[in-house]
Amino acid sequence: MAKKAAGTPATVLLTARQVPHELHPYDVSPDLPNYGAVVAAALGVEPALLFKTLIAEVDGGLIVAVVPVTGELDLKALAGAAGGKRAALAERAVAERSSGYVRGGISPLGQRRRLPTVIDDSALTLARMYVSAGRRGLQVSLAPADLISLTEATTAPIRT
Repeated sequence: MAKKAAGTPATVLLTARQVPHELHPYDVSPDLPNYGAVVAAALGVEPALLFKTLIAEVDGGLIVAVVPVTGELDLKALAGAAGGKRAALAERAVAERSSGYVRGGISPLGQRRRLPTVIDDSALTLARMYVSAGRRGLQVSLAPADLISLTEATTAPIRT
């Protein structure tokens, strides 16, 4: 009997769908200040290419927001993009339970529950972007169009 391919749900999804991607391991403590900038430096990429995945609540429902590490999530803009009135970051335990990932390793791909996803529109100007591959210490680079397609995301200006 063949062994299952090892990996995270995100990397398994990318492989199964035959999406061109590249994995980028790094060794950075998730508790460092300016974590995104430190990860970008460790990977040797421009910080504007690296995106963080956040889980938020909009009018009581969960939503995934993907924004560059160079900015913060604009909750009001996210609420508007999602057709809601109010947004707040989800509590850590809620985000981890919903996504199936731990903080510092939440990927927009392969989440336990498929949630509506909004990706900051700055990704549309990039040839490749970096997001978590589903565990701390591992990023994946891929074309923004592939991430949008796989997550069935909408794009909007949701960063400050």
